[in-house]
Amino acid sequence: MLDPTPLIQERLTHNRWGLLGGQGCVLGFDIGSYGLRAALVDLSRHTFHAMHREPANESPQELVGGAIDLGNELMAAHGVTSAHLVRVGAGFGGPVDVRQGIVLLSPRAPGWERYPLREALENAFGASCVVDNDANLIALAEATFGVGRDTQHMVYIHLSTGVGAGLVLDGRLYHGATTTAGEIGHAVIGPVDPTRPGERPKTLEEHVSIKGLLSRAAELGFHTNLLSDIFSDHPVGRQVVAEAIDVLAVRIAQIVALIDPQMVVIGGVVARNGGEEFINAIRERMHTYIGKAVERPVQVVSAMLGADSVAIGAVALALESMRD
Repeated sequence: MLDPTPLIQERLTHNRWGLLGGQGCVLGFDIGSYGLRAALVDLSRHTFHAMHREPANESPQELVGGAIDLGNELMAAHGVTSAHLVRVGAGFGGPVDVRQGIVLLSPRAPGWERYPLREALENAFGASCVVDNDANLIALAEATFGVGRDTQHMVYIHLSTGVGAGLVLDGRLYHGATTTAGEIGHAVIGPVDPTRPGERPKTLEEHVSIKGLLSRAAELGFHTNLLSDIFSDHPVGRQVVAEAIDVLAVRIAQIVALIDPQMVVIGGVVARNGGEEFINAIRERMHTYIGKAVERPVQVVSAMLGADSVAIGAVALALESMRD
C-alpha cells in the first residue's frame, strides 16, 4: 500500500492555510471508520506522523476515550504538547452536524445520538476542533494530498459497509443547506415498479454496499460472507459485479452531468476488492449513459491514500478551517 508521507510532507511546504499555517501542529482523528487512527503534522517542519489501534468496542466512551489516548501518545512520541496544537480535526463513520460539531447517529452502534464530539475533543486538547463524516474527509484528503491534489472540482464515492460521497468544489468541501450533501447512498435507484406498487425500490447503498452485494448474490443462489468471493470467477459473482458496475455507471453519469467535476474518485473496501478492473469497467460503462451534449473526458480513478485517509482528511479539514 502507498505510503502517503512523502505526498503530505511535500504539500505541507505549500503554505496556504492562513496566518497560523506556518507554525504549530495539527492533529487529525479517524474515530471508527478504520479503527482508531491519529495523524499529526508539524506546520513549521512539514512533517507527518500517524498511529492506529483497534478498539475493543464501538461505544462513544471507548472510541472517543481511545482516540484521545492515541492522540496524546502520538504527540508525546514526537515531543508535541497541547500548547503546540493550533487545530484538531476529526472524522466519524456516520452522519455529522458539521456546524454544531455533533454526531447525529452511528449506523453500527447505539449511544451516538447527538454526541458532542467537537466539545469532547476541545476539552481534551485545548484547541479548536472541526468534525465531519468519513466520506467528506476522504474526499478532502484526496483533493488536498492524494490523487485529486491538482483538481478544483472532485467527487469522491465511498463503497463499504455504507455508501456515500464527498464533494470538493472550487477547492472546498461542499456541505449543502443542511450539511448532508453527498448522502447518495440513501437515494433509490429507479422509479417504483408499477407491478409492485407497495414495494420501495432499493437505494444505491442496498445495491452496492458490502451487504448489498452479498445479499444480491444470495438472491441468485450464491451464499457467501466473503466480498472476495463476489469478485472471483464464480458466475454469480460476475453477474453481481456487472450489475453493480451498471448501477454505479448510471449514478456517476448523473453526477458528471449535474456537477461537471474534473475527477471522480472511488474508494472503500468494495473498490479495493474490485481493483483497477472494477474501476476501469465503471469508467467505460459511464460513457454509455452520458448524452452527447455533456460528454467530455472525466477521470474516474481509485483512491490512493489508504487506511489513514480519514485521519489525513481530518488534518486537511483543520488546515482548511484556518483559512477562514
